[in-house]
Amino acid sequence: MDTPPIFLNTTFVYISIAIELAKSGKKIHDEIAKYIKKIKLDGDNSVMSDFFKNNSLRIVTTNYDKFAEQLADSEQCQSIAPGFPIPRSDAEIKVFHVHGSVDSPENMLVTSDDYYRFMNEESYFSRKLSTVLHENTVVILGYSLGDTNLKAIISDYRGFARDNVIGSSLFLISKNRINQYIKDYYSCCYGIRVLDRIHIHDFFERLNSSMKEANKCLKSSIESTRKVLFKDHHFTDNYLKVEMSFFEIIASIAAIGKSINDPIVVETLGKIIKKKIEFTTISGAWEQYEHLANWLIYLASILELKKTSIEEVFLDAVLKSMETMKQEYYIGYSWHAYTLWSTRWSRIISSNRAMIKAYIEKNTRWSEALDVVRDG
Repeated sequence: MDTPPIFLNTTFVYISIAIELAKSGKKIHDEIAKYIKKIKLDGDNSVMSDFFKNNSLRIVTTNYDKFAEQLADSEQCQSIAPGFPIPRSDAEIKVFHVHGSVDSPENMLVTSDDYYRFMNEESYFSRKLSTVLHENTVVILGYSLGDTNLKAIISDYRGFARDNVIGSSLFLISKNRINQYIKDYYSCCYGIRVLDRIHIHDFFERLNSSMKEANKCLKSSIESTRKVLFKDHHFTDNYLKVEMSFFEIIASIAAIGKSINDPIVVETLGKIIKKKIEFTTISGAWEQYEHLANWLIYLASILELKKTSIEEVFLDAVLKSMETMKQEYYIGYSWHAYTLWSTRWSRIISSNRAMIKAYIEKNTRWSEALDVVRDG
């Protein structure tokens, strides 16, 4: 007969260990801190270290260790944890240890009493984490959203993002493949975009290779977008014919604090999308069909578009894109656009997929379009 599995409650185990240590005049917090301090970083961490040293960022961790500080330049890095004064000077890198750090063992969250106290207090760290979410692009690494306090703060941000119709700025990186229903759950409940099958080392390697050009593009795009939105300027046709232009414009809109639902933004995006559709009618401009599909997929992947001011313009463009695509090579139709819609359909937010599906089924009998929206 097989031995039944034994499930141990972590909190119960910690309490039991704490009791046994107390009998010897020791504290569990101190013993854990001593053990963690002995652990050293291993392997090649140069890509992470390079990113930390060359960029301004905020790191929020529930770990007690000081590995993040070790990867960063100590002169540019501040370590902030319960039990220590909050630095008033600025720094390129700030590491927030929301559950405490080995520098102050007595303030580490270990036992159930520690966690109850933390969850029931509106601490500096809770407020700071909320601010970080609202003001930055956030990437979640090596974490499964198991912390109740963190989930509450992210959920609150999700409500703010939905009410103000702003794009998702939360990403979860996973080295493993994540099922689509889990991706949809994270997107719907927390506004988190999941990027799976990416190792952390590869993630930072890609960041390092792209950051310089990205910062350069963003700066010029913000200036151009401000002029278009507020000074009656227009994007040139040559600029809009380039695929990356749309992504730069969307990023710039978020950077200057404008909602996609803002009348000025809706009008501007409507003109841009209509201009892109116009480009597809030019003889030989097959790449424009591909660009249009990519733009629409991207927009539907970062924003819930149902009941927004841009919904009608978006759906009309989707219909035009899908009715000019073919699964195989056929003169007058884009098989590249079909490949994009079919392979990236699952990336689109679930509510947008449902909206697109209903609209396509109502307005066309085009087989390729129906095949895509009915896939999964």
